Amino acid sequence: MRKNRFLFFVALGVFTIILVSVHGALASEPAQIPTVAIPTVTGTAPGPIATVRRDTDQDQINVRSGPSVKYDIIGVLVPGQQVPALGRTPGGDWVQITYLGVQGSVGWVYSPLVEVSGNVPIVEPPPTPTPGTTPTIDPTLAAQFVVEIPPTRLPTYTPPPPLVIPTFTLEESQIQTANFPMGFVVIGLFVVGFFGIIISVLRGQ
Repeated sequence: MRKNRFLFFVALGVFTIILVSVHGALASEPAQIPTVAIPTVTGTAPGPIATVRRDTDQDQINVRSGPSVKYDIIGVLVPGQQVPALGRTPGGDWVQITYLGVQGSVGWVYSPLVEVSGNVPIVEPPPTPTPGTTPTIDPTLAAQFVVEIPPTRLPTYTPPPPLVIPTFTLEESQIQTANFPMGFVVIGLFVVGFFGIIISVLRGQ
């Protein structure tokens, strides 16, 4: 039993000496200097960025497949959101942006709704979308809803009977009276009244 313990302690001491010697050899070796060029990572300047304006009255802005309201809406952006700007229309009214998740990963936004930092090139807009099938009206179905209003009969005009103006003939006595001047009658009445007043005054005295 004592012999086994002695052999155990001897083996442990030999193992410890080996570890110490190996560690000292590794520590004494100089660090290896690489002989190849180490690539350095340099940051590239970010491209133009389009930021959705926060002072708009809209909760979100539309992203369209082309630079016009005639194109379909393919997504939306919220105020403050930033996306890479790829280009702009010749007039500068629309900005082309990177919009992942759609065909080509490209969309268009209305330029007054975003702020673009950096210079963006002028790009050729996509072709105008072909309008869909124009709906036609079935004439047979439409005829069922057409209401015919009969023409209103205008009242007939009956001319009035001719106007008869009565004529009166003056008799001979009326003609003579009519020819007598009325001025003389007035003067005569005035004279008679004047004399009547004088007589009344004289009687009163």
